[in-house]
Amino acid sequence: MVKRIIYLLVLSFIIFTDSYGQDPTFSQFYANALYLSPSFAGATSQYRFAMNYRNQWPAVPGVFNTYSISFDKALTNFNSGIGVLATYDVAGSGNLSTTNIGLLYSYDFNINKDWHIRPGAEFKFYYLGLDIGKLVFNSQITGSGTTPSVTPPPFDNVADVDFATSALVYNERTWGGITLDHLLTPKTSFYGDDATVPVKINLYGGTQILKRTRLRQKSQEVLSVAINFQKQGKFYQSDIGLYYYKDPIIFGVWYRGIPFATSQAGDAIIGLIGIKTSQLHIGYSYDFTISNLIGSTGGAHEISLVYEFNNLSLGQLKKRVKAIPCPEF
Repeated sequence: MVKRIIYLLVLSFIIFTDSYGQDPTFSQFYANALYLSPSFAGATSQYRFAMNYRNQWPAVPGVFNTYSISFDKALTNFNSGIGVLATYDVAGSGNLSTTNIGLLYSYDFNINKDWHIRPGAEFKFYYLGLDIGKLVFNSQITGSGTTPSVTPPPFDNVADVDFATSALVYNERTWGGITLDHLLTPKTSFYGDDATVPVKINLYGGTQILKRTRLRQKSQEVLSVAINFQKQGKFYQSDIGLYYYKDPIIFGVWYRGIPFATSQAGDAIIGLIGIKTSQLHIGYSYDFTISNLIGSTGGAHEISLVYEFNNLSLGQLKKRVKAIPCPEF
């Protein structure tokens, strides 16, 4: 009962005070490439369809689920790509939800024969909703349970527009990029206060430290190291880890946290297993909590599905935008 009361108090504080929203995070960020950076729009053979689902902290009361669906297409004759991305994040017993629907564009420039730069942009619609009838307020909590529901205070759902921009630099085995999101700082207050989503900065990159191709077996073996750093408002987070791919299986292990920045060991250790074929990529990851909340969260589960397809001839495929060497999960 005490844990439930604390949870309800915290949730009420978040909703009804001047708070600043934070974005959900995907552990398999390359499996949700358009969410990571608009520069990845169209960075595929021709068409790509992706779905992602994350169940955050299942042991905590309420729900913390994030859904994402995207579709993008390479415009091979224009060295560019377009895409559409929709995300839906819902949290808590009051179904506090955030919906984003965005249109993306990217263009690929040749710096020289080895290096490319790929700027990108996203314009999106932002919507914040709440089912206030499902909330339990402080005045309803008694020693024997809860009193009948009260008339909730009036509020308005929030709609706004937003913008993100990015740049990605890469060659055959190395990549690095930056994304600046929420540049229009959309509103997050149900009561017209000056609460906004702060600008988010993503720095990501990596390299393939081992790459072997067996032409006779038509198989590959790749070992990659990658990092992803995020800062939003007062909060920051880093992920660093390894991917090992040997056709058709991929394994990954990640550390989430910033060593020595806090007294905690970090936030999580993430394990990944996936299957990658020429068209279909399926991945599952689990975040094992190593912070002070180790016995309270239940970790996090994440599932991704990416399907790539094309109807190009062999000659057209040779002219397509150069493949980016980053992993698919």
